[in-house]
Amino acid sequence: MLIVIAVIAILAAAIFVALDPVTRFQEARDARRFNDLNNVLTAVVTDQVDNGGAYVASVVALTDDLYYTIGTNGATGCNVGCTAQTTQNACVDLSALVTEGYLGSVPLDPSTGTALLTDYYLMKGTNGTIEVGACDPEGGAAISLVR
Repeated sequence: MLIVIAVIAILAAAIFVALDPVTRFQEARDARRFNDLNNVLTAVVTDQVDNGGAYVASVVALTDDLYYTIGTNGATGCNVGCTAQTTQNACVDLSALVTEGYLGSVPLDPSTGTALLTDYYLMKGTNGTIEVGACDPEGGAAISLVR
């Protein structure tokens, strides 16, 4: 009986290690980050198309080719905690996209995001592109999208 219990315990430990739940949870959070960023980018671009090529006012106000944390923290305190990019001191507030119906809500990073600092960033390029990305992806690879 003890031998059977020992064999079952060894098999259970081997299966637990093989499935590696920590990695699976990290991959799930990174998948959510990718989905969140895709939703934000789609909302920004759809708003731009619907408004004759003009971005939402908070994006228009950004300096080209600089990275900004998405959030409602205002003009200061937004350049903390983003390891993927060096962000500016001011945040970019995308709540107008919610008001206009392009987003249900501004997404938050599944691990550390708050409405003040979502832990996502946005950059408006001089060539008219928009880049959004996750400040702290867990899988080791950067998560960003450009359109």
